[in-house]
Amino acid sequence: MALKAGSLGKIYRRFKPHLLMVLAQMGYTFLYFITEASFNHGMNPHVYITYRHIVAGVVMLPFAYFLERKVRPKLTLALLLEIFVLSLLGVGLTLNMYFASLRYTSPTFVASTVNTIASLTFVIAVVLRLEVLDLRNRHGMAKVLGTLISLAGVMTMTFYKGSIMKNLWHPLVYIQGQTSTHENWLKGSVLAITSCITWSIWYIMQAFTLKRYPAQLSLTTWMSFIGAAQSAVFTVIIEHKRAAWAIGFNIDLWSTVYGGVVVSGLIIFIQLWCTEEKGPVFVTMFNPLSTILVAILAYFVLGEKLYMGSVLGAVIVIIGMYMLLWGKEGDQEVHNNSQEQPCLTCKQQKDDKILIITSTDKEVSQCEP
Repeated sequence: MALKAGSLGKIYRRFKPHLLMVLAQMGYTFLYFITEASFNHGMNPHVYITYRHIVAGVVMLPFAYFLERKVRPKLTLALLLEIFVLSLLGVGLTLNMYFASLRYTSPTFVASTVNTIASLTFVIAVVLRLEVLDLRNRHGMAKVLGTLISLAGVMTMTFYKGSIMKNLWHPLVYIQGQTSTHENWLKGSVLAITSCITWSIWYIMQAFTLKRYPAQLSLTTWMSFIGAAQSAVFTVIIEHKRAAWAIGFNIDLWSTVYGGVVVSGLIIFIQLWCTEEKGPVFVTMFNPLSTILVAILAYFVLGEKLYMGSVLGAVIVIIGMYMLLWGKEGDQEVHNNSQEQPCLTCKQQKDDKILIITSTDKEVSQCEP
């Protein structure tokens, strides 16, 4: 019984990052629906980003202060500037471009382009040597093929619609309100793709910052407050109506609280922890899950149109993501074995040395009268 519990614990520890990232993507899925309802209700996206990160900073502050008091490094000016850039890439610049692109394209298009982050992050990580890539073994080839297949699935979801799938029943939930979308696909596409590039750089930069500031809760808090300030400045420049900052006790408040506590607080902390444990590529590999979950829930719950291209693309993405995961896990095992081998050799040499010394002592004792 104890052996079984130990094996289960070992399995849990091994797949804990995978489980946490799946839960994180489920959290992002719900975020899509609650923010869509809030924006349809009239909430300004840029004001939403500002309030959301203020909430995240306020909620995470006491946890960061008390739980990481002993492990939190001293904050230098250089480190503060690094966190400022990290906040700009992850909050102030990226999220505002992301939500601005929604005004000119469509939610489906933007959600699909986000899935390119995994491929972009993988390429940047390989260039910066954060990710091991050996094309001579099957694991390295699996990572490359998995990345290309996932990218092909994303492109399929984006550019190939196909026939519309019939709804099996009436929508269970109705999202009221009207969206004010002004189609400008060129401008929207540039904003969406640029936000994906900066998002990928943000994931990569996290890995470097965590080495110098290994306090995930504190880093999440700093990014929330600094990102909120950056977003507030940006919002003041483009939004001159005071009424846009008003928020009532309605869906706007609940979406802000959920986005702040769950997404910008808890999920960002989970991503930072997984980045430190598994690397930035591992974290971004799970992004397609939220797009697939959104498409499924939008079809079955909200009664939105679901195209065969989305279904086909989702299947291709899953196959590519599985190959990439398999390749990364294989490389991780090889890396761990290569690290354990020198330790075993050193231990064996030490044991041989002790044995030699013991034998010598025994011979000396036998020679004594």
